Amino acid sequence: MDLTVVDAFTDRPFAGNPAAVAVIDAFPDDERMHLVAREMNLSETAFVVPRPDGAYDLRWFSPAVEVDLCGHATLATAHVLGGAGRFFTRSGELVTTPGDDGWIHMYFPADPVTAADSPVPMHVALGLDDPAVVWFVGRGKDKFLVELDDAATVRGLRPDLGIVATLPALGVIVTAASDRSDADCVSRMFAPNAGIPEDPVTGSAHCTLAGYWGERLGLDELVGEQASARGGIVRMRPAGDRVVLGGRAVTISQVQLLV
Repeated sequence: MDLTVVDAFTDRPFAGNPAAVAVIDAFPDDERMHLVAREMNLSETAFVVPRPDGAYDLRWFSPAVEVDLCGHATLATAHVLGGAGRFFTRSGELVTTPGDDGWIHMYFPADPVTAADSPVPMHVALGLDDPAVVWFVGRGKDKFLVELDDAATVRGLRPDLGIVATLPALGVIVTAASDRSDADCVSRMFAPNAGIPEDPVTGSAHCTLAGYWGERLGLDELVGEQASARGGIVRMRPAGDRVVLGGRAVTISQVQLLV
């Protein structure tokens, strides 16, 4: 099996979120895909199989689980395939189209958030002393969303990942209004239940952030910064029950499995 490693949601190497992409004739058994993803040890490994009609079947695996939706690995896959693609996935049909200056646009399902209680006070899970810095707690399909009072608090977070792992969700998106002139919101994403302590840049999180901040700020188009150590930029446009996400990507390496 040959794999291509791509840094997604960035225009420079060694930033954004790396994903491995394997374009193969047929899916191996699930155990094999789990083992390959664990061996690659990236937040996601994508397995893509061409269909006779020119579309593709696409599946995503973290080192721990198969996931229902992955934005950065879809972006990486589209980048490997030239930008345009129609993918059949566990989250339905996804379409990608090339844009200007290396950008790729992805049409994803929206994941709106509603207010929700957390079984553990969210400021405790996030390692914060003052509960007043938590302005909102909500939940989308499989992630909590937490708005904090400012971007500096988001950037400086040191969550208790042991507590985060006890929450009944795949992960926690932490966000605030941006402190940068070239972005509208800042976020970080913690997903220890998926084997990912902190995800560098999370496309699926922006399926929630797009609608949340679009409504809060009254904007139809937004730019999100994910403030992990690697960092990344995601363009967002809410479109009813869909979200258009935009990103760039850089090919980093080729990997050949010998067994």
